Amino acid sequence: MTKANNGRTYTAKDIQVLTGLEPVRKRPGMYIGSTGPKGLHHLVYEVVDNSIDEALAGVCDTINVIINEDNSITVEDNGSGIPVEVHPQTGKTTVETVLTVLHAGGKFNNSAYKVSGGLHGVGVSVVNALSEWLIAKVKRDGHEYIQRFERGTPVTELETIGQASDTGTTISFKPDKEIFDEIEFDYATLQFRLREMAFLNKGVRITLEDKRTNNKEVFHYEGGIKSFVEYINRNKTSIQKEILYFEDNKEDALVELAMQYTDSYSENIYTFANNINTEEGGFHLSGLRTALTRAINDYGRKYNYLKEKDENLQGEDVREGLTAILSVKLPNPQFEGQTKTKLGNSEMKGIVESIAYEHISSFLEENPNEGKAILEKAINAARAREAARKAKEISRKRSILDNTTLPGKLADCQSDDLEVTEIFIVEGDSAGGSAKQGRDRANQAILPLRGKIMNVEKARLDKILEYQEIRAMISAFGTGIGKDFDISKLRYGKIIIMTDADVDGAHIRTLLLTFFYRYMRPLIENGNVYIAQPPLYKVSKGKSEYYVYSDKELDELLEKLGRSNYSIQRYKGLGEMNPEQLWETTMDPNNRILLKVNIEDAMVADEIFTILMGDKVKPRREFIEKNAKQVRNLDI
Repeated sequence: MTKANNGRTYTAKDIQVLTGLEPVRKRPGMYIGSTGPKGLHHLVYEVVDNSIDEALAGVCDTINVIINEDNSITVEDNGSGIPVEVHPQTGKTTVETVLTVLHAGGKFNNSAYKVSGGLHGVGVSVVNALSEWLIAKVKRDGHEYIQRFERGTPVTELETIGQASDTGTTISFKPDKEIFDEIEFDYATLQFRLREMAFLNKGVRITLEDKRTNNKEVFHYEGGIKSFVEYINRNKTSIQKEILYFEDNKEDALVELAMQYTDSYSENIYTFANNINTEEGGFHLSGLRTALTRAINDYGRKYNYLKEKDENLQGEDVREGLTAILSVKLPNPQFEGQTKTKLGNSEMKGIVESIAYEHISSFLEENPNEGKAILEKAINAARAREAARKAKEISRKRSILDNTTLPGKLADCQSDDLEVTEIFIVEGDSAGGSAKQGRDRANQAILPLRGKIMNVEKARLDKILEYQEIRAMISAFGTGIGKDFDISKLRYGKIIIMTDADVDGAHIRTLLLTFFYRYMRPLIENGNVYIAQPPLYKVSKGKSEYYVYSDKELDELLEKLGRSNYSIQRYKGLGEMNPEQLWETTMDPNNRILLKVNIEDAMVADEIFTILMGDKVKPRREFIEKNAKQVRNLDI
């Protein structure tokens, strides 16, 4: 027996032991990340991953996912079916064991699944624990079986309900309202992930059906990740007619790569390990980057694109405009990093590097036209990189000589505490003047922008750095840009875009977000970027004034006011507000509305910026037509 510091007696009975699935319900975030929308949708992925494991084992080619009218989910496959016999360790049927015991499953035994997509092996038992109810149906050995669970606890035995001529598993579940903030599934979120899974597992047919809206789609790609690259680049202009694709193996690891260059200036490499999106990269990505740089430099030297006096091309040069999908499959993946999405198997660097170098070199040799186009693009990127370096060097020297490291039009704040500091990027000098007068000088800085910044989607870094308004932002933030970006040097905790609530304001927001996404992405990933929401209307009745932020809110207010003896002012621009109004409605932390900018998925974000700011008109028109009904404020 021991005593705690406060004198309280501390004995064995004070130790809480959580058994079975209790730990999952007690700390759901530890198992699925969060109890918000991300964690909710993760439940579906866990069940689908089990079906994909069956596909990887070669015993399943069809997976159906159904969102039912009551927001429950059904996932059915034509795999071998969960075994039904009594498990020797637990004394329960294998179905019940898999659904009620953490870390129980075939993926821990490499003889059952050589490669498994499930990340931690907690899978379907966690889904069971966090569901109001779950029903498992299994077709196996000529029979169909069923068992029902509630909040992880079996409420029926495994029962035989009939004969079956085929095999497979069907899991239906409804997330528990006691656990999740909301239990409404988003079709687009599931659509993206299931399409991705179909690309990564060529030949597997995945159907998504939404009985709430009667939407239904089938994802089936015989081309696998080659089709994936075609899909990503469908709104871009490629400079490479043939997509480089190979599938090869070494030391029990399978390496699959598809890549194609476009005329854009950004690089988009997406990596996967056992179907898991390794967003933080890892050793497989390092291997690919090394192989690509070496293969293109060797080819350039061999065919005299690079002269003897020329320096080697750098990695960023050879990756400009590249879209690539790298998918590796290995028996025992190790995941590391902030969100467990970084592949830590060091042996994968050498494996990927040797396989990729050989295949990239062969592709360049066999496709000289493509080889020439890729080398010319990389050489132009290297020239632009050198021009950008010189421009930054000149800019740095000027700043030191003039002793003006911050832009002249910046009204800086007094504090340097990132917890409280914020900078408003304001559209126009008029609004900038009001913001400077109305702000709290202690912690709010103001940087007015004149007009629209350039569209960085259509320019290289050397041209971008020539633009005065962009240089002003880089100086004000203090972080640098692109490869030199260093978030530890950020001078403000919040970067707030404050533009007019009209078409021009929306365009400026999009241009700014494109710039941040392409050249300062950690700002968005770290949650530093916000959009201010100025009011659309001021409603006055007698001595009372009300600020209104949407048409719906306006209608509700007018109903309350009795729809008589009032006046409405429609704000078209921030400059129409005096400093006090701008402070009260848009800048005062106690009253304002700020929207935090998030990147839910880099691939989706990249696609949207390409559509909105790229050269092709048709996909932009289709995007606008498809999303027109979601527009809240239309300026006519």
